Amino acid sequence: MSRLDELIAELCPNGVEFEEIGKLCKVISAPKKLNKKEYKNIGLFPIIDQGQNFIVGYTNDSSAVVKKGEYVIFGDHTREIKFVNFEFCQGADGIKILLASKNIKPRFLYHIMLGLKIANRGYNRHWSLVSTMSIPVPPIPVQEEIVRILDNFAELTAELTAELTAELTKRKQQYQYYRENLLRFEDENIWKTIRDVCINVSSGGTPLKSRSNYYNGNIPWLRTQEVKFCDIWETEMMISQDGLENSSAKWIPENCVIVAISGATAARCAVNKIPLTTNQHCCNLEIDHNIALYRYVFHWISSQYLKLKFLGQGAREDLNVGIICSYPVPVPPLEEQERIVAILDRFDALCNDLASGLPAEIEARKKQYEYYRDKLLTFKEAV
Repeated sequence: MSRLDELIAELCPNGVEFEEIGKLCKVISAPKKLNKKEYKNIGLFPIIDQGQNFIVGYTNDSSAVVKKGEYVIFGDHTREIKFVNFEFCQGADGIKILLASKNIKPRFLYHIMLGLKIANRGYNRHWSLVSTMSIPVPPIPVQEEIVRILDNFAELTAELTAELTAELTKRKQQYQYYRENLLRFEDENIWKTIRDVCINVSSGGTPLKSRSNYYNGNIPWLRTQEVKFCDIWETEMMISQDGLENSSAKWIPENCVIVAISGATAARCAVNKIPLTTNQHCCNLEIDHNIALYRYVFHWISSQYLKLKFLGQGAREDLNVGIICSYPVPVPPLEEQERIVAILDRFDALCNDLASGLPAEIEARKKQYEYYRDKLLTFKEAV
């Protein structure tokens, strides 16, 4: 029998009382609320609001400080739930600062509220609904043991996430080191331009957004936000044959190197593993396989991201097809390109396998926490 089972058998063998959340805590007010214009990157006091980020900014305004305590913060509009045990300031409107009564431990209330099934009412306020929800209130020793178990589980999850993130960073650093060394050439005679190694260079187009019949067809249509130094096997949006015929969008074959040329995405690249169409902010390079390997060109352009991005023009720092085509590329013999690609692809796979597995591992741990939390916080109601 576990320590928790022993406490339940001793202190509440016949069930526990249930009470409404609003009766178990008091909503307190911050001395003042700060608007977003007052948020700073550094300061003495952290700012908490109802957004997903835990701390959204800092301030030096001591008149806005909520004194140190143990509070559950509830986002009235967002339904975000946070636990705060330090001095902080309230950012903007929309949060409820909950001070638990002596009958319930603040951290226990936090875990309970994380498991609430709160109906989404859009941007309407939710506290009026949540405050009337009834939750179990076991004896304090039982609450403390549950908190200990759940906090330990959360800490182990955080440690694992940190370890995996550190390993991913290390692998990326190794990949960049080898890429820089493998793509460093002394022979001046092997240099060409991107245009020299292409059979065709094109951009795409965007069908009119006002014509619904131009979209939701069966033609893959790529936008620059999907160009993320990766292989592309599917697109987030599809267009119809009418959309294709009535726009500048055009088909490109598989294994083109696609370079984003617009604003924030400029200089990112990817390889399409299926035939598809693109919007006008993609520069699509169909590589001449007699001169260069498409994977080699992809790795080269990836390595030149910062230099290419620096060439952006105008207020949005856009690139254009001319800039891409005139950019230099070293072109060693195909056998040497194959050797370089084999090495870099292995490093790329090591990074991507861990990068793709990291969110899945975090999600699995989250589900485990939710499962055990729900089991631990399920009590029969005392008669």
